[in-house]
Amino acid sequence: MPDFTRSTLAIADDVADRRAASDGHSRFGAYLARNAHRLHDDGEPLNSQDFAFAVWRIATSPVMSPGYVRHRPDLRAITLVPDGEDLDQVAVRIDVPLRHHHLAAQPDHRLTDWQRDVWATADGFTALTEPRPTGRPALLTTAILLLPVPNRILVTPTATVPGYDMTAQAKNAIAALVIWTNTHTHLVNDLTEGRQ
Repeated sequence: MPDFTRSTLAIADDVADRRAASDGHSRFGAYLARNAHRLHDDGEPLNSQDFAFAVWRIATSPVMSPGYVRHRPDLRAITLVPDGEDLDQVAVRIDVPLRHHHLAAQPDHRLTDWQRDVWATADGFTALTEPRPTGRPALLTTAILLLPVPNRILVTPTATVPGYDMTAQAKNAIAALVIWTNTHTHLVNDLTEGRQ
């Protein structure tokens, strides 16, 4: 699996996808076939926005677990959400948990905080989980970063039936979204490092 770095928030791992493929080609392709009903509109190809939503949902947990797309462990989630005036655009939503020391104003010291999960660490990035129940109040802060996706990078599918073409188009759509997400790592790093 490729490593997470300060310049990666998400990874689509084609090597692991081929290695774990039950059909010998693509595990993601097999999941696309199982979710074929999401990949067309009454037999017609989806528009680029709907295609992005459909393939991202299939490529990530909980549909695929582990997902074809994985996010850095210190993030709660990376999802796609509707954006724009008429909700006809796509945005990447990144949920970034922030510990109290990242905040400009420190909350009451009696409030519990996110806890580091040492068992969920990869490449120096550690997941944060809810604290164990202690009877004390907890303040769990999460920043939500919304990154509008330009329509020009979205893939418009031509295939309506899962197979080689659909898998290739879906992987291209995912790759474009992963690249777009990773070009904004500095915004997440600024949050997690507590920069003003």
